[in-house]
Amino acid sequence: MSKLTWIVMLLMLAAEPSAAETAIPDFRGTWKGESESIVFEGGNTHHSATQSNEPQLRSVSFTLTIDRQDGRRLSGTFSSARGSERVIAVFSRNGAILLADDDGHTYGTMLAPNRMELCHLHVAPTVRIASCVELTKQP
Repeated sequence: MSKLTWIVMLLMLAAEPSAAETAIPDFRGTWKGESESIVFEGGNTHHSATQSNEPQLRSVSFTLTIDRQDGRRLSGTFSSARGSERVIAVFSRNGAILLADDDGHTYGTMLAPNRMELCHLHVAPTVRIASCVELTKQP
């Protein structure tokens, strides 16, 4: 086969939709983990507000409780010792978790059937936060 034929075949394979979608996990239940966060210029519900000219490294214990799931759609509560907020989320066909809360957006992936990683970005005039937490489903 010519080089052009191989290129065309590869492009066609790449363009075909995948026959297998990511299976939808059962998210319902309680998930817990410790965040690795960097906070600049203030705080939010979960990170105390302290003014500083330098970014601060912080860790917070979090609990995600998913109390409702309908297929790929989820809702529940995300909480820490300082507060809690209602969250809604979807599980995309490519396996990504997309979550919205009171003050930002969270993107996640399943690491194993009982483990997920969620990464949160919060940008406002008085605070910037970038944070990831690996959560483990509780028995």
